[in-house]
Amino acid sequence: MNWLQLLSSDRAGEKKILKGDQLRSAFEQDFDRIIFSYPFRRLQDKTQVHPLPEEDFVHTRLTHSLEVSSVGRSLGKKVGEIMIQRHAKLKHDFSAFDFGAITAAASLAHDLGNPPFGHSGEDAISDFFIHHPTGKLFREKMDQRQWEDVTHFEGNAQGFRLLNKGENQGLKLTYATLAAFSKYPRESLLPSPSKERKSQKKYGFFQSEKEIFQELAQALGLIPMYQGDHAAWCRHPLAFLVEAADDICYHIIDLEDGCRLGLVSLEETIELLSAILEDKFNPAKFYRIKSDNEKIGLLRAMSIGIVIEQCTSVFVDHEPDILEGKFDQALTDLVPCQGILRDIIKLSVKKIYRSSKVMETEAAGFEVLPGLLEEFAQACHNFYLDPSGCSKRQKALVRLLPQELVAGMEEHQGSVYHIVSYCIDFVASMTDSHAISLYRKIKGISLPK
Repeated sequence: MNWLQLLSSDRAGEKKILKGDQLRSAFEQDFDRIIFSYPFRRLQDKTQVHPLPEEDFVHTRLTHSLEVSSVGRSLGKKVGEIMIQRHAKLKHDFSAFDFGAITAAASLAHDLGNPPFGHSGEDAISDFFIHHPTGKLFREKMDQRQWEDVTHFEGNAQGFRLLNKGENQGLKLTYATLAAFSKYPRESLLPSPSKERKSQKKYGFFQSEKEIFQELAQALGLIPMYQGDHAAWCRHPLAFLVEAADDICYHIIDLEDGCRLGLVSLEETIELLSAILEDKFNPAKFYRIKSDNEKIGLLRAMSIGIVIEQCTSVFVDHEPDILEGKFDQALTDLVPCQGILRDIIKLSVKKIYRSSKVMETEAAGFEVLPGLLEEFAQACHNFYLDPSGCSKRQKALVRLLPQELVAGMEEHQGSVYHIVSYCIDFVASMTDSHAISLYRKIKGISLPK
């Protein structure tokens, strides 16, 4: 792979705009398109880890995405400065700011496809098709690859789908940003995914977007990992920085939230974060700070800065192997403070991710999301494929769907896979409160006000 091709500002189906014709770069436009989009705004009412309490300091998907984007921009610019110096051909058309803008935009979008109720929402959607009697009825109406998509629902693939659907205000992001967004550039069903390659741990696009990703991979010169019709490529180099930005934030900021909520003691938090700082931690100066919130905020900021520097060094050292598709690890697994980051995750799993309120939220997701899918998937199936078996109640449910989803179903009336996919779009796009409210209404538990 080569950087000149990897930094392509082309967009699918759009005429290339000359560099002098715009005030903002194509990658800055990507950032703006994402931040003004409906899918991004919905993140403000989606759970990051903790349920959304009255306190204003607990992170939502929105605040998490903004912070990841900020870290991603810093990583991109630091790496970009070195790449521009290392590869002289880049200087004419690109700057470190382009590296930063691509990484910032991709980082901003990294959670767009996540359903309500945190990561458990992904499992709840998958479980509907694996275990629920209604969900299992769709098995015989899909091929093996389509069935793999719905029984192993993946937020990353849903995000790629959202970014490439015309009804989302025509985002049409550049190839470079879309590829940097794609941490798992493979389809759901592969004969033998490599356990050694981090990019094959999950998948990044559904069968419905497979051709789009093939076009993107060809345009950027991504290295194919399989022969034949199995779709998998090596990562775009900047995808490693997007992953690192996310890793840095959820390691350090989830710990900060846990401390503020009283799930982790102040002493434990100080011990872990000060270990990242090593000799930059000045106890005498630190303990003169009176506010505990200010203490944790300072440690968080300094820790993030240090891990950014360490991730940059790892990327730069491995850049030749990254461009050849040989390197495929998380940058945070190779930084000097990797052991401390592992200790933070162990503590977070024990005291934060398995706290009672988090578990209660996950349990609610396993009731609400399959309940919504049961109603809407069956109703849409009958409405479009078995009209004689469609009840008046099911017709009423179809009328509740957004116009753009109805239009998509009408375009793919003969495909159970596409109709089910649009129902998943509807449920996965909901905010936590919308999902609960609609579930209660259609089950007759509450009435519209």
